[in-house]
Amino acid sequence: MTDSLPPQAQDGHDAWERIRARLRAELGEATFASWLAPLDLVEIDGDQVTLGVGTRFLRDWIASHYAHRIAALWAAERPQIQSARIAIHAGQPLAGEDELHTASQPPPARPRGSAGARAHDGVLADLGSPLNGRFTFREFVVGETNELAHAAAQQVAGIDHLPFNPLYLYGGVGLGKTHLLHAIAWCIRGREPGRRVLYLSAERFMYQFIQAIRQKDTVAFKERLRSADVLLIDDIQFICDKESTQEEFLHTLNALLDHRCQVVVSGDRSPSRLDGMEERLKSRLAGGLAVDIMPANYVLRLGILREKAGPLGIADAPREVMEFLARQITSNVRELEMALHRIAAHAALLGGAITLETTQSVLRDVLIAKERRITIEEIQRRVAAHYNINPAELSSSRRAQVVVRPRHVAMYLAKQLTSRSLPEIGRKFGKRDHTTVMYAIRRIEELRPKDPALDEDVEQLRRSLEDPND
Repeated sequence: MTDSLPPQAQDGHDAWERIRARLRAELGEATFASWLAPLDLVEIDGDQVTLGVGTRFLRDWIASHYAHRIAALWAAERPQIQSARIAIHAGQPLAGEDELHTASQPPPARPRGSAGARAHDGVLADLGSPLNGRFTFREFVVGETNELAHAAAQQVAGIDHLPFNPLYLYGGVGLGKTHLLHAIAWCIRGREPGRRVLYLSAERFMYQFIQAIRQKDTVAFKERLRSADVLLIDDIQFICDKESTQEEFLHTLNALLDHRCQVVVSGDRSPSRLDGMEERLKSRLAGGLAVDIMPANYVLRLGILREKAGPLGIADAPREVMEFLARQITSNVRELEMALHRIAAHAALLGGAITLETTQSVLRDVLIAKERRITIEEIQRRVAAHYNINPAELSSSRRAQVVVRPRHVAMYLAKQLTSRSLPEIGRKFGKRDHTTVMYAIRRIEELRPKDPALDEDVEQLRRSLEDPND
């Protein structure tokens, strides 16, 4: 392989091998094999080294998680190198399988498309949950808060064996987890009709398992589940505190992973936060790739509204109406779509133009309920309690980081969860200027994708504020 490298890259090959050894030692064999083993040295050009990988998904993941460390190790080897560029390299194997499987060859994948596979199609269809024909990749609107989950789902649907398994998607209600699971199933079925794809909710899994116990047919149940090439389980949190169901699911998961069958699971929170879930199962779910689908930001909400307006016959709805909806309906995409359907139905049944006034009238009950439940004062109390500070400090002039971060979070949530204007929010935080509020909102939006702890804080606070029983 090194014979085909450009001269400068050939000269740096020894340095690259030493860097690879350092990365393997620092990250561990499993992480290195999953993400960095496919990287190949492409060229060294002045103060930049270029490394290649076979897919855009892997390129983006490595660039965001490991590029800085790789650059630092290169600088230690060759001080003139100041940056490392991760690129898609056309000559690279798609997932670096030759290198990934050299050390320990996994069991061979089961053959697909055989008579045995076709014989199982009927029983898998009976076992699984129905798929929604609208939930395809074509219908999924991608934005900053869900692009990683979308990219991972597409990779699962398009490649037989990935360097991560299982794929675990998590986030709040109505953010697109179920949509992506259905899209994976539709895509694989269309691309490889002989591949055995099973989608079912965790609730249906438990129901089928209980039925099998009652009918003394657990062996057949296990065989049907483990005959799948791809297993997609939705809302795994449903089996928290269900010990026997968890035990059976863990055995199924282990059996499928041992045979290199792809497993995709969704949940409403990260594996580590699945209270009532057995530690072994948490570990298995977190052992592949866990991706957080964050609440849609304003830009994505606006994009979803524009995408969905056409099929409803209201593509010409005024921009101010779409912007109003994107600002007001922030809880989840499902609620956003429901609001759009109500407006479209009102226009179709009663006639007349869609205006901001009619929109506010049609959604009056939604907006009033939202305002009654969430106030800036309540946001301040919740945020202060979460960060263990006095609520009055959020409106004080104190600039210590222990207060500034909670203050920014509270301002961000005030804009997301209320209809108050920026000046109104500023007045509630010690009569601050609206530009201060704008800065706080932008700061939290910038940090959430980079800071998992902050993102989890914001999401937890948002959920507690939107849940009247919390």
